[in-house]
Amino acid sequence: MKADRLLSILLLLQTRGRVPATELAERLEVSVRTIYRDVEALSAAGVPVYTERGRHGGIALLPGYRTDVSGLTADEARALFVLSAQGAHSDLGLDGALGSALRKVMAALPAPHRPAAERISERILVDPVRWLQPGGSASGPDLGELQHAVFTDRRLRLRYRHSGAPTPAEYTVDPYGLVSKAGVWYLVADLNGEPRLFRAERVLAAETAEESVRRRPGVGLGAVWAVLRDQVERLPKEVQVRVRVRRGRLDMFVRIHSTRLTAPPPESGAGAADDWVELAMGFQALPAVRALLAFGADAEVLSPPAARRELARAAAEAARLYRD
Repeated sequence: MKADRLLSILLLLQTRGRVPATELAERLEVSVRTIYRDVEALSAAGVPVYTERGRHGGIALLPGYRTDVSGLTADEARALFVLSAQGAHSDLGLDGALGSALRKVMAALPAPHRPAAERISERILVDPVRWLQPGGSASGPDLGELQHAVFTDRRLRLRYRHSGAPTPAEYTVDPYGLVSKAGVWYLVADLNGEPRLFRAERVLAAETAEESVRRRPGVGLGAVWAVLRDQVERLPKEVQVRVRVRRGRLDMFVRIHSTRLTAPPPESGAGAADDWVELAMGFQALPAVRALLAFGADAEVLSPPAARRELARAAAEAARLYRD
């Protein structure tokens, strides 16, 4: 489209200064004659553009001319600069690229928007890692080989450690892409034509294969992720547990175990800190209830009896370990 081409010419002239007409024509894949016609259209629209003949000539803007070609509003500029907070780009090794990109955007912003955009990174921090969970840029997995396979559309050989499995498994998968969920990276891929989810930190070894990826026709990353996310969220709760928690620790308890609550928790404000509050929880397997021992005497499992026995065994094992 001509409008897109005119905007591209203006951007190139603002960032490059004087540019030969032949170079503009090559970049925009049009003839030199078309470039000169576009320059005339820009001049007619009030853009101070001019041409210089000769060996060192070219097309340029008058010195000092700038225009807001970004089209960003103040709110859009602030939203964009939230990206400068620590997040997924750190794990992907794109910190430097992001900073460079934002500096270029800052230069293109209209002057009234710049102070607000600069303040965003000083006033807003996005930490995608949940409380007391591993993950994040400091200890995240090495995503280099996974990225390589994803962006080169190649198959991927994995040596993968499943949770609770005694030995790792080996797979050849067809990757769709990478997903960061609450600070945890996942590889979304097909295994023998079926969608699978691989937690990146459990990948012990990865190698990009020579064969091209074999994705299902017409299926993209978003669609596969939606299916896998639905499968995870619909997993049945195998163990229903009733727990009582001291009201003074209720807020912290709910923050840590919010995904395991099967009913909304009561409000923590009313009552004394030593009062007990009952909660309903669901666990995928009985041994998972051992996570509640982190709250010591401030949390007690009321039912079922099997969960109480599991906690008693865990407490006894810890007591033997630390016995003088």
